Amino acid sequence: MKNTDWDVYRCFMTVARGGGLTGAAQATGLSPATIGRRMLELEERTGRALFVRSQTGYTLTAEGRFLFEQLQEMEAAARKVESWQREGEGATVVRIAAGTWGSWLIAENFPAICTERDTFAISLSIGEARASLAYRESDIGIRAFEPEETYLASRPVGEVAYAAYRQKNAPGGSDRWVAVAEEEALSAYLRWPHENAPGRIVATVSRPRSLLDLARAGAGKAVLPCFVGDLDPQLERAGDEIGPLRHRQWIVMNNEDRHRRDIRTVVDRMTRLLRSHADLFAGKRPRRNAA
Repeated sequence: MKNTDWDVYRCFMTVARGGGLTGAAQATGLSPATIGRRMLELEERTGRALFVRSQTGYTLTAEGRFLFEQLQEMEAAARKVESWQREGEGATVVRIAAGTWGSWLIAENFPAICTERDTFAISLSIGEARASLAYRESDIGIRAFEPEETYLASRPVGEVAYAAYRQKNAPGGSDRWVAVAEEEALSAYLRWPHENAPGRIVATVSRPRSLLDLARAGAGKAVLPCFVGDLDPQLERAGDEIGPLRHRQWIVMNNEDRHRRDIRTVVDRMTRLLRSHADLFAGKRPRRNAA
């Protein structure tokens, strides 16, 4: 096989992770046509079919999965070298992977995580998919279940409760709902309206963050974590807690990296932040807009 530029491999990994050209184009800034051409060239160089192409996207073949796994190991090794180099320069980046609302809380309280005196920076990756640290895609993650992977260390940080919320003082008889599009509903709370209010969903969005805006605008009821809905003075609960959605949450980190000074510092601060909000997460704290 001829030498292949690392950028082409990175492009391949972006397509593989996103399942198609559109997401890869958004992530890389290249056009879908350019990325598609590069993937064809990569297949020609390797002499193997790496993707099954369809109208719904790109799916890895067995050969493609093998290449992807090998490149993940190379990517992890490259990240370790980058971290080592940055430590020598006195400036590192701590990468945190969290869901929409965990990221929202971190952003709302960012000075509690990273101060102007710190020599490290924060990279916050937001998504509903499970935080993966196997190949050091991230240094720290927030998960809704206890990790089973032996390479991960974890800290429990309490329970998360959910309820339906609507615009404050909205008509009580309205049974209109807003939801994340069904194909994007990865978490149980995002699937709840589709499973329990079919036919009553008046608006769908591609990102959970927009549910808050729709509920505030009076478009309909939205299922939200209590620590989000209870803090918003424009919202009120539209019923009791949805008990089956309650779950515990953990901060996770790679065993090999958890003693690195910057990662340990951020984990300790995140632990304090999340545990200080334990009652709010559990739906127990009085609401800001309560009389």
